[in-house]
Amino acid sequence: MKRFPVVATILVVLAAATMIGLGVWQLQRRQQKLAELATLAANPSKPVIAFPSPSIGDDLLFRKAWAFCLKPVSFALDGAGKAGFRVIARCATGAEGPGFSVQLGTTHDPEFKPRWAGGKVSGMISHAPSDRPLIASLFGKSAPRPLLLVADTPAAGLTANEMPSIESIPNNHLAYAVQWFLFAGVAVIIYLLALRRRARKG
Repeated sequence: MKRFPVVATILVVLAAATMIGLGVWQLQRRQQKLAELATLAANPSKPVIAFPSPSIGDDLLFRKAWAFCLKPVSFALDGAGKAGFRVIARCATGAEGPGFSVQLGTTHDPEFKPRWAGGKVSGMISHAPSDRPLIASLFGKSAPRPLLLVADTPAAGLTANEMPSIESIPNNHLAYAVQWFLFAGVAVIIYLLALRRRARKG
């Protein structure tokens, strides 16, 4: 008879154990995400706050806020699906101020040139566009995503923003957990079938 493949078996067991561990971790993350979503769901009904502020983080997403743009220092267009492009202004708040970004509205014109001069704006806190890869959101917490104010009144020449909603925050941890458990199960089944075939040939 052929010798039992000890090394291969250890590798398969370790791989399956790793996949199961990742599945359990995703279930833990799901519980954390559900608690976070419960907090965020209550934010739209809370009092208006000033934006920006050093204390503002993701826990204040969807909170109503106001800010004063001393002057816009730059404008950018970012894809907004069926709405075309969202127009985002980067604002100065003074020599010592942190500055902030505000989404002024949307347009279907890729060459749109905003003429907004700044001033007081009000709206809702949301995430700013980010180049952060998807994999970074799955494993660990890296640098927090930047925030911006989504204006509730569009600037001249723009269409009103679709206000951010908690529905836009994905909660796929259960699906990820199921996938990892399935991967582990499939790996074990395939290996057992391989051992059975090997035994028959032996």
